[in-house]
Parts: sequence; structure tokens; C-alpha cells
Amino acid sequence: MRRRSTPVPRDAVHHPVFARFYARMSVAADLKGGVAAHRDELLTGLSGRVIEIGAGNGLNFAHYPGAVSEVVAIEPERALRQLAARAALRAEVPVDVVPGTAEALPVKSEAFDAAVASLVLCTVRDLPRALAEIKRVLRPGGELRFFEHTLAPGRALATAQRAVDRTFWPLLFGGCHTARDTVAAVEDAGFELGVYRSFRIPDKGAQLPTSPCVLGVARRSAVVDRSAEQD
Repeated sequence: MRRRSTPVPRDAVHHPVFARFYARMSVAADLKGGVAAHRDELLTGLSGRVIEIGAGNGLNFAHYPGAVSEVVAIEPERALRQLAARAALRAEVPVDVVPGTAEALPVKSEAFDAAVASLVLCTVRDLPRALAEIKRVLRPGGELRFFEHTLAPGRALATAQRAVDRTFWPLLFGGCHTARDTVAAVEDAGFELGVYRSFRIPDKGAQLPTSPCVLGVARRSAVVDRSAEQD
């Protein structure tokens, strides 16, 4: 009697063609587009246990300061996760790369001092749920560091962002939605917004829908209301 093999579960996110493109494009953007400097700014001053949401090919790993005791890097796409695992071996801080999605983080509540979201919140399927999960895994007073695409303040580019989001852009670019208002979403999730700044990549020349970005910090309140948990 022939035995049936157990099917291998599919990854929740599967964009192999985009993953190969992103792996090349992101390295070029770091070297020639100034993105590496933004990664430094994003991660400076972090310490303790950190969870990184959507680690991609692991380009942030080289920028974590030595005060970070551990990074748990969540990446749902298999090809990118394999690249991130290789980058983790070269990192100067301990990095554990694991599968998972932003909407259902495979970690305990209040387990991290900080969370990092770097060019990923534009791609998650359910942004409010992902931010709620990030809030859940942060300790009270923990930080969210974000470096994300965001909706442009100018009407013309914002209109273009909304147009491409409704048509071809998410299909070609791994689910990316350029017209999400990142700062408003973070505030709506109940985070206390800290300092942030908006800019474009590149800062000169022709602008694409992904050009507007925002980089900043928000915090989970240090005072946690447990009444809902007791109901």
C-alpha cells in the first residue's frame, strides 16, 4: 500500500518573483539611494529585546547597536527569509529569523522592549490588526520605530498613489500600498506618537508613488488598562 506524503504547508505570503527583485533593488537603494543612513537613524539608541516585523532580506541587521541583546526577526516570505537568515549570521547582535505574519506574531505578549517596522506596513493585509499585534508584544512603555512609505501631503502625488494602489502596484510589488497614512494608523492603534519626520527617496528628481516616506517613533503607554482582560 502506498503511503501518502504529508503536504508541506504554504507560506502565508508567497511572492518569489518580487522577492528576487526586492533583494537586488534594496541593496542598490542602500548603497546608492541613501537608505542605509535612514536605517542607522531608525535603529540608533535601541537596547534590550527587539522584534522586527517583516525583516525582508535582513538589511537592518548590520545597523543594530550593541546594546540590543536579541532581535527576533519575523519574515513571512520564504525566499527573503532565507536571505535574512544568512544576514543574521553576519550580524554583530544575536538575530533569530522566524516565519510569521504581522497580523499573528508568533511570540508572547509584552515580551519586547522595542519593535521595528521598516518598509513593511505598506504590504500587510490588515494594517490595524498588525499594529494591534505590535502593541500586544511590546512591554508597557516599549517603543515602535517605523520607517515606512506614506501618503503624500501634495494632492497630485497622493492622487497618483491612490490610483496605482487600486490597479497594478500591489500586484507587481509584493502587496505594497503606497497611499496608507502611516502616522494616522499608528495613532489610531493607540500608540503615543513621538518625534517623526517626512521625506522623499530620492530627495531630488522624479518622484514615484513610493517616494514619500516617514521615519519616527511611537510608544505603547506605560499605563496598561487591565479591566478589559478581567471581563
